[in-house]
Amino acid sequence: MRNLLTRKDYNAAAAPSELKKVLGLGDIVFLGIASIIGAGSFSSLGEAIFAGGPGVIFLYIICGFACCFTAMCYAEFASRIPTAGSAYTYAYASFGEIVAWIIGWTLIMEYSFGNVFVSFSWSNYFTSLMKNLGIHIPEFLSTSYFEAKKGILSGTLNERLINAWEHAPMLGDLKIIVDVPALCINLFITYVCYIGIKESRNLNNVFVLIKLIAIVLIIIVGSFYIDFSNWTPLNAETNVRSMMPNGFSGVMAAVSGVFFAYVGFDALSVLSEECKDPKRDLPRAMMITLVVCTTVYVLLVLVLTGMVDYRAFDGIGDPLSFIFNSSNANLIWMEFIISIVGVIAITTVLLVYQMGQPRIWYVMSKDGLLPKKFQTIHPKYKTPSFATIVTGIIVAIPIFFTEKSFILDFTSIGTIFAFCIVCGGILFYPQPKKEKGQFKIPFVNAKYVFPWLCIVAVGSFYYLYPEFFKTITQWGDPKEGEFRLSMSIYLVLLFGLAILTFYKKLSLIPLLGLASCMYLLTGMTHNNWFWFLVWFAIGMVVYIFYGYKHSGLRKSQTITSEKS
Repeated sequence: MRNLLTRKDYNAAAAPSELKKVLGLGDIVFLGIASIIGAGSFSSLGEAIFAGGPGVIFLYIICGFACCFTAMCYAEFASRIPTAGSAYTYAYASFGEIVAWIIGWTLIMEYSFGNVFVSFSWSNYFTSLMKNLGIHIPEFLSTSYFEAKKGILSGTLNERLINAWEHAPMLGDLKIIVDVPALCINLFITYVCYIGIKESRNLNNVFVLIKLIAIVLIIIVGSFYIDFSNWTPLNAETNVRSMMPNGFSGVMAAVSGVFFAYVGFDALSVLSEECKDPKRDLPRAMMITLVVCTTVYVLLVLVLTGMVDYRAFDGIGDPLSFIFNSSNANLIWMEFIISIVGVIAITTVLLVYQMGQPRIWYVMSKDGLLPKKFQTIHPKYKTPSFATIVTGIIVAIPIFFTEKSFILDFTSIGTIFAFCIVCGGILFYPQPKKEKGQFKIPFVNAKYVFPWLCIVAVGSFYYLYPEFFKTITQWGDPKEGEFRLSMSIYLVLLFGLAILTFYKKLSLIPLLGLASCMYLLTGMTHNNWFWFLVWFAIGMVVYIFYGYKHSGLRKSQTITSEKS
């Protein structure tokens, strides 16, 4: 067991990188904006608003704060360990091999499976754009089979899903329904990532500029069509107007859709070995990216929930164009522009995610936890070519066999879990003296501060929502039982963390990041946890039968012990 928790010293293991160092501060910021402002605003934003109502704005702010603290932890790790691999690398340095493997395996959920959702979102905007141009793509060729089937079984009123199911050709007893645009964009992005980071960077920078201009236009034009009464819709059961018509549990039910918007900044640390000055530029880029993107999301939520009643966003995959269609603001020229920009914006997200996953596999392979083939660097393009191709395949296959909502939940829970590990890693990682040009989180002794913050936070919540605490142990409630159970577990862990902080004198900022990310996990359902644990179990089998036997760190320890 002790060997499984052996940490890797990346300073001692440092070796010249074979990857091209071409990314500057501006490039990294643009890559961050590309990955955060994409599917989260152009697609999952609609699902989040429908679940939480206008009050979902508070969840975006909570996620923004959680990611801000987490980004500082990422930034310190990235500055001290400027190696590709992201949370996997940081976990290896702070907790040891077994935790590193768990995080590396979890990151596959974030990048590869996350891109499945993004591919579906891209397809929605692409087919909408083609429709505006007078080109109709049959619904059975632009919808996933399981999304259509799920919609029919649930009695959906979504015409796209109904048409896909009713008009699909048959192969025996099987309906042929497949999202062809999603498959095609995945093939194109895989090719772009294969031919080089420089080419990917240039394409991304142009696309991000177009996207930011369009979002500013949406906010300005949409602000003239806001109906302020939409911000406090009427709850049919209580007959009371509120920004949270579905209650606080309704807002937390939107956590997958909201948090998915923020997962992109993790991808920046994956590109460490391709940055010109990672110790200086990565920390700055992460913080700039988060401030810009959180501001954009808050403004977008205010505009969308002000223009259209939140209930109208049920099943809407293209919310930014939806608010301008003929049934709402009726600005067809805006709907057309947004359809074009939506295609561009989501393409940038695909690009960043598809660059991230191969580099994680590349590092894991260098550590011996994956086959050596994943280390293959293309002689001309200097990219992890084999890993890039495998990533493209892994994204393509689920497009045939899954649907958006499942992928969204699956991706978000893995990412939040990885964020918890990064924040915890900084708390227990050895603290050397700060080097010149290196980012370091300011140390604030949380011995007394954090326990009091916990008491004040819980006390304030009790003051605002006393009824929730009176029923917090009623876990069998069909509507809020799961959330109450999650909150009960969270409160126990939170006060346990406060006690540990009092005795260990831990640093405040990483603690705030850890506590915030743990809180976001309370919005996950038992189905999210079930599939996460299934994925975790598969990963442990792979590690036991391959990673454990081929670990480079373990082999070096064996050689050292034999010599001594």
